Amino acid sequence: MKESQFFETQTMSSRIKASIVSEYFPKYCKIIINKHRPKQLRYIDLFAGPGRYEDGNASTPILIAQNCFKDEYLRNNVRFIFNDNTYAEQLKTNFLKEFPVGSFAIPPFFGNKTVGDNQKISDFLIKNTHEGKCNESPSLLFIDPFGYKGIETNVLAQFLKNWGNELFLFINTKRIHPALENEKFEPLMRDLFPTTYESIKRDRKFKSTTPERLQLIIDNLGKEYQKILGGSLYYTAFRFQEEDIDTTSHYILHLTKGKRGFDLIKTIYNDFANVGTIFDGVNTYTFDVKQFNNPITELFDVKAMNIDNLKHQIYTNYKGRKISAYDLFEEHQITGNYCRKHYTDALRSLVEENKVDAEFTDQKQHYVSVLISKECILTFL
Repeated sequence: MKESQFFETQTMSSRIKASIVSEYFPKYCKIIINKHRPKQLRYIDLFAGPGRYEDGNASTPILIAQNCFKDEYLRNNVRFIFNDNTYAEQLKTNFLKEFPVGSFAIPPFFGNKTVGDNQKISDFLIKNTHEGKCNESPSLLFIDPFGYKGIETNVLAQFLKNWGNELFLFINTKRIHPALENEKFEPLMRDLFPTTYESIKRDRKFKSTTPERLQLIIDNLGKEYQKILGGSLYYTAFRFQEEDIDTTSHYILHLTKGKRGFDLIKTIYNDFANVGTIFDGVNTYTFDVKQFNNPITELFDVKAMNIDNLKHQIYTNYKGRKISAYDLFEEHQITGNYCRKHYTDALRSLVEENKVDAEFTDQKQHYVSVLISKECILTFL
């Protein structure tokens, strides 16, 4: 599909992708301000598009603004930084039509630069925005290009160094696979995989299935950021299936240094996934438009299988221990893709099976056996 055709009609997958990011950002802001109230919170989109498709549906910039406009604090403290070398003026027109000047206390910025050819963009991304110990401009960056020019992992990793900064990266795996085998695209692939380019070209040949090869790409990207940043980095991907055949078309990859962001994105992924997948290190949260349009009954109860797997992990790791449900969740959730609801269901099931005793210490009446809270104390039998 040509870029000029992309914004004619919004596909269901594009709608879900935009919804994930637009649902995440306001909640991300709440996480930030619970730790520190900065001078401004930023949403940065370097390939923003026109804001609306020709069919009238809103794309990510408009959806983000709609969700932020509902909250007084966000109306006064969020700065939108949009860039698109083709659609900047169209986006500005569409945005201001819905949100006239003054709707947000901080005026949005509309740029028209070409990412990858403009050093000022890279300089802006790697700038240290801390004043003293605190980052006064925590930012969520969304990178959703039509190609791969301008996705420089070394630059994006420098962006993530600032406290509170997080990244959504759109990954078109159908393009990466052939690009890794084509010398013409080697410079772009080395920008994407600066330290693992040679190894990923070699290792992908030893993966027997397509899902394993796709996961290799995701894992190598995560490892690139971990190597550059050092310390803790959490990443997880949301997979989109093709709209006409049973293969993966692309992923959204989320990267954060914060446990709360990792917790939140998995909860949002879980809300939008419509395909049951076993979290086995290869499969992840998945949306398949074919099942959205024509739901099918799955042969196996994948949700129950995931809960059973998580129950086994938890019980094996915590048998004989006494710990709050909150502390258990904080310790264990960073090890995999299970979201908060999975932990709640798994722990309640363990209580029903008499493998765990749960007691609340807040002197309140509770109608469920387990809540993820410090006041819910679990004793593993």
